[in-house]
Order: sequence, then structure tokens, then C-alpha cells
Amino acid sequence: MTSPAQPPHRHEWGKTSRDPGERHFLAGPRSRVGEFLRAVRIFGEFIKGFRALHFLPPCVTVFGSARFGEDHPHYQLARKLGAGLAQAGLTVMTGGGPGIMEAANRGARETGGLSVGCNITLPHEQQPNPYLDRFLEFRYFFVRKVMLVKYSYAFVVLPGGFGTMDELFEAATLIQTRKIEDFPLVLMGVEFWQPLLAFLRDTMVTHGTIAAADLDRILLTDDVAEAVAHVQAGAARHLTPPKKPSVLLGERSAVARAR
Repeated sequence: MTSPAQPPHRHEWGKTSRDPGERHFLAGPRSRVGEFLRAVRIFGEFIKGFRALHFLPPCVTVFGSARFGEDHPHYQLARKLGAGLAQAGLTVMTGGGPGIMEAANRGARETGGLSVGCNITLPHEQQPNPYLDRFLEFRYFFVRKVMLVKYSYAFVVLPGGFGTMDELFEAATLIQTRKIEDFPLVLMGVEFWQPLLAFLRDTMVTHGTIAAADLDRILLTDDVAEAVAHVQAGAARHLTPPKKPSVLLGERSAVARAR
């Protein structure tokens, strides 16, 4: 598909250089100096993310595959979801890439909502999608995943691959263990998710590795209005007043943007 021109008001919070960062970090012990410098760089990524995302209005993170084109039904569903969340006054946050991520950002953007992406640098040069009002780029998957969870009040997961499964089960584990307090978790793409939920129910619950109540926390639907209502109802219990930026620290509101 042909991407639209880059919007003039899109703001890039921070871009990293293309280096082997995470691959070297996970490849075993390095020199003490190298490990220390890597830790400093990782800390710097966390600080960059905290500063950039601290002032966002209430966010909902949408997960899903980067491989669906705009003609695919899953893309169209994610686009409608993004629009519905934006109309409800929620900020749509994604991994910032193509496919489902682009669709959700696009729906939010087209409806006048705030669209945010936390992109990852990859060997094949994944580019941020063109429907982002704000985006931040990370070297490290685990730092990016923290940001997508920390600043979200709900999670909506559409069909995807290994990365999407990782994000789904990370969110489910954090909710199960009460590291985050019962945030809404929605699966969209009923036909895609039914076999997985059947496995969870018929095998994992049967063997006692998870409780039936763990599955009761998950809403499965293809109805955008139902998904948005569920997110609103659940997230409302956790919303906190927006933080005010400090001029002295060089901070600025995330919603300030040129139109």
C-alpha cells in the first residue's frame, strides 16, 4: 500500500542509532566496563521513556501483528477499534510499526484522538507508521515492553505472532499476579483466538496450571462498542489525575501539538 505523507505535526521523542545493543546484551558476559556502559545505556532508555510518556492522557495499548495490510479484516477491525477508543477520550498506544499497530493508530488519528507509538529498532529497519502524533524509539525490547504496559490502563490484543503472544501473556501474568490491578484485557479476532482459549481452558485449567478465574478476566469479542465499553468500565477504576510538566526540567505536555 502507499503510505501517506508524513504529517507535519508528528513529533519524535527520541531516536536511537542502529547498533547491535540487545543482541550483544543477551549474548552472555562481556567485560566489566562493557557491561557497565550497557547498563548505563539501558538506564538512559528508561529515563527517556519516562520523560516522554509521563504526561500522556489515559492510554490503551493495542497489540497485534505487523504483517496485515490495510485490506485485511483484522486491519479494518483494529482501525475501527482505534477510532472507538479515541472517541471515548482515550489515547491509543501501540508498538508504532505497520499492520495492526498502524491500523489502531490510524483509526485514532482519523477521529482526532492522540496516537502514540513506541517503536523498536530491528535488523530489517522497522519504520514507525505514518499515523503517529508522538513516537519514541527503543533499542531494547524489554524497555519498550515496560513502557507499553506502564502507561496503559487497558490492553487490547488482536491476532499476531510470537511478539503478540509474548505481550498477551505478559499482560495476563501481571494481572494474574496482581502486579497490575485487574486492568481490562480484551482479545479481538474471535475466530483466531478461540483455539488458544480452548487450549487454556481444556488443558491448562484442567491440569491446574492456571485457574478458571484467570480466563474470566479476558473478554473475547469482535464488537468494537463492547470492547470500548469494557475498557472504559475497567480503566475508570484506575485513572489518576494527569501530571503537570515542569518548565525547569524542560518537560512539556504530551498533548501539545500543532494542528
